[in-house]
Amino acid sequence: MRLSHLFFAFLFLAFTACRKSEGITTDAKAKLSFSTDTLLFDTVFTAAGSTNKRIRVYNPNVKTVNISEIKLGGGAGSNFSLIINGQSVNQKSNLQIDGKDSISIYVKATIDANNQTEPFIAQDSIVFNTNGNRQSVALIAYGQNAVFLNNQTITSNTTWNSALPYIIYKSVTVAPQTTLTILPGTKVLFHENSGMNIKGKLLATGTATNPVLFSGDRMEGMYAEEPGQWHGIHFYSSSSNSKLHYTQIKNAVIGVTVDSLSTNNTPKLVLTNSIIKNMTIAGLAGYNAELDAFNNLFYNAGQYLLYGVSGGRYNLKQNTFAGYNTKLSRRTPCLYFSDAGSGYPSKNLKILLVNNIIWGSLTEEFLVDKKSTAAIETELSNNAIKTMLKTYEGSFNLLNIDPGFIDPIKYNFLLQNNSAVLHKGRDLSADPAFNLFLNKDLNNGPRTFPSELGCYQHN
Repeated sequence: MRLSHLFFAFLFLAFTACRKSEGITTDAKAKLSFSTDTLLFDTVFTAAGSTNKRIRVYNPNVKTVNISEIKLGGGAGSNFSLIINGQSVNQKSNLQIDGKDSISIYVKATIDANNQTEPFIAQDSIVFNTNGNRQSVALIAYGQNAVFLNNQTITSNTTWNSALPYIIYKSVTVAPQTTLTILPGTKVLFHENSGMNIKGKLLATGTATNPVLFSGDRMEGMYAEEPGQWHGIHFYSSSSNSKLHYTQIKNAVIGVTVDSLSTNNTPKLVLTNSIIKNMTIAGLAGYNAELDAFNNLFYNAGQYLLYGVSGGRYNLKQNTFAGYNTKLSRRTPCLYFSDAGSGYPSKNLKILLVNNIIWGSLTEEFLVDKKSTAAIETELSNNAIKTMLKTYEGSFNLLNIDPGFIDPIKYNFLLQNNSAVLHKGRDLSADPAFNLFLNKDLNNGPRTFPSELGCYQHN
């Protein structure tokens, strides 16, 4: 009895299989449907190509359809290429889709270089011919020429401008005794696992309306605020007198690394009016480093916004350190300093913090960790600090008083009208950096004293 059941089941399957293969409709009304009628690619840099995007092709009919031809409308000269059933082709004939079934087609955009400096549009379509029906899916890509650098060392003084983006593969290194100047509006974009090594001098000087951008090279919307896309900018011991002014540094592992003290009477790095955000580990990491930082906004890092170990000298004024993370889970304070560090020798540590906001979602957002006999010197005044430690009471510091950001969850760190940090800043008009940096806020608005704490003046 059991054998006869198996026999009839086999006959049924064989019969239905035959019917399925033989049931190909020739009805002109049997059309295909698609997951989208337009496949849109965000900015594609010339010669680099895009990621593959998928389109689903559905047969909504009961019977099998035979697609007599699938092809790119632009033919061999198209800026797009197809992968159909695992094959890289620009044309395919007699492809069958069973009733109520579907297939996937993958599309890649690759745009040849030309002499245009502005973004441009490349267009084509995938054409489907089925039972005399001609259907199509539009393909649109925004193209952009770029300057490509692959594991390159800059050995003579060089200036980059905003005419074209710079795309970095592997790394770009500024050699000792060499200066790289980056002008306002320039975009420096890094491919996966790439970074910038400064062994000479970096002068990136943007403006409030045209900042210099350092970011990953993925232009799809889903990557716009995604951490960890590139390594970051590293200032080595031979570097000196570097400046980052009105820059945006985002979506890296560690945004900026400074690994030593200055070798002359000027700071190794001056960081001003910049935004550092979306870092897997840290916004800025210093190892016995020297840093002057004024009017900056740090937010959204997986571990630290500023991490300074093995001593160093830090001069931090009118910065906002906002420890809010929507994508990254953080258990460490916004700001962490120590005279020692794992694998690094103990060194003297000097910290000057004036008119900063150090705030976030944790109970403890500021920690100075003494681990050795090295000297630690701290001067903190007129800061808003989230901390349970009583060490920093006095000197006009505001402890555990919410600064009143407009919407920290949406990363809007402007101050509310009733903010507790309005007019609480120390007068810095006699500071050496006042005329260059501290007389205006991050938005280039005038700063009057007593100022607001943090990088934004509330005018």
